[in-house]
Amino acid sequence: MGMSSIDRSQSVGGTRTYEVRTYGCQMNVHDSERLAGLLEDAGYVRAPEGADGDADVVVFNTCAVRENADNKLYGNLGHLAPKKASRPGMQIAVGGCLAQKDRDTIVKRAPWVDVVFGTHNIGKLPVLLERARVQEEAQVEIAESLEAFPSTLPTRRESAYAAWVSISVGCNNTCTFCIVPALRGKEKDRRPGDILAEIEALVAEGVSEITLLGQNVNAYGSDIGDREAFSKLLRACGRIEGLERVRFTSPHPRDFTDDVIAAMAETPNVMPQLHMPLQSGSDTVLKAMRRSYRQERYLGIIEKVRAAIPHAAISTDIIVGFPGETEEDFEQTLHVVREARFAQAFTFQYSKRPGTPAAEMDGQIPKKVVQERYERLVALQEEISWEENKKQVGRTLELMVAEGEGRKDDTTHRLSGRAPDNRLVHFTKPEQEVRPGDVVTVEITYAAPHHLLAEGAVLDVRRTRAGDAWEKRNAEKAAPQPAGVMLGLPKIGVPEPLPVAASGCGCD
Repeated sequence: MGMSSIDRSQSVGGTRTYEVRTYGCQMNVHDSERLAGLLEDAGYVRAPEGADGDADVVVFNTCAVRENADNKLYGNLGHLAPKKASRPGMQIAVGGCLAQKDRDTIVKRAPWVDVVFGTHNIGKLPVLLERARVQEEAQVEIAESLEAFPSTLPTRRESAYAAWVSISVGCNNTCTFCIVPALRGKEKDRRPGDILAEIEALVAEGVSEITLLGQNVNAYGSDIGDREAFSKLLRACGRIEGLERVRFTSPHPRDFTDDVIAAMAETPNVMPQLHMPLQSGSDTVLKAMRRSYRQERYLGIIEKVRAAIPHAAISTDIIVGFPGETEEDFEQTLHVVREARFAQAFTFQYSKRPGTPAAEMDGQIPKKVVQERYERLVALQEEISWEENKKQVGRTLELMVAEGEGRKDDTTHRLSGRAPDNRLVHFTKPEQEVRPGDVVTVEITYAAPHHLLAEGAVLDVRRTRAGDAWEKRNAEKAAPQPAGVMLGLPKIGVPEPLPVAASGCGCD
């Protein structure tokens, strides 16, 4: 359960400050942009970088999927208790999936919390904070169904060149290891016209890359009665002038149809990248997980994607040690990994999630066995990732220059960017100015398991409207700003790859 890198920013002195701490999946990151937008619309300003609880309002946007999520939340709340006691007027709010699940338990265990709100009513946060302040008692308000689609709310985006665009919320699947449908509700789709209007508005502000976001993104259309709605949406994105890159996360193999593969292959700005959760390669385990596909179906999808998009980079999620998993079952997972040759895999050791059917299943696997299998899987995937990356050496690629993705860039005098297939590339800094959002052309000279290097001179630099937007945003940030909404744009339009075993919720 890790804090997102988008959670803090600059603030303006003299006004009530806020800090949002985000845990869990991409949907939570996107919700936090809405929470920040709501607070700034209400007159709050972002606390300084590294505030660590020294803000007037601290909001926890929680995840109920990760192991020990509740213990970590209460540990963090306990850390803030003395700060709140010594800071008159400070407020603490808890929202997200854990709040939706635990409800009144939070204020019983941490009575210094002022507001508890759920996944369906994030728009109420400013009102609940004010009500808690006036009434001087905790406000707990959990809606049972979505009150307003999150994209209708104010937004405080972090990136000038890339943005999330939510196309649906909720999930109609019933995977036995996942509690998300119970907390996010049934799938609800946005109207295509509303989605495209939001994308066009983002492009007008300088965004050149968008990521379509949904709990089960390619099931889009089930709520509006059109089985080909997702492929139609991809093709419509291809007609938006100025939109250079389109990505989406996360699809489900059950709903991954041939029309989607065709739309990906035939729409130039849809990137050759696919995150396709496997979870297990064993048909027996997939059935126990209540996943509606089997190994043959999964590998068939991979084969079709590679035939249509030869350079596609395919990543996945895998759970090791699901209840009842035998050594033979695990070998079937290794077989799929060898056959699919994933560019990257987010691997999870199964752990019980209260409220899920799998938590009550017989055949829970001993921790030692799960750890041993997990290590074998990671070693195999590392080997394959490295081999697949070595195939990139010698290729000439266009990179969209990224902000903050190369941790060693300052010491190596390099910059970093994302290839069309979302591989991370560190490249030699050119003499001319290059801004995040600009596009450079490089030749790949070296491959590591998790990144590529372009050590020669940059072959071409293309200044873009996205780079202009980044430059304008940073100039505005440097100037004194009044309190209010800052409609900037997400640090991650492409969801930033997370370390192995720390992907999103892993429940797609």
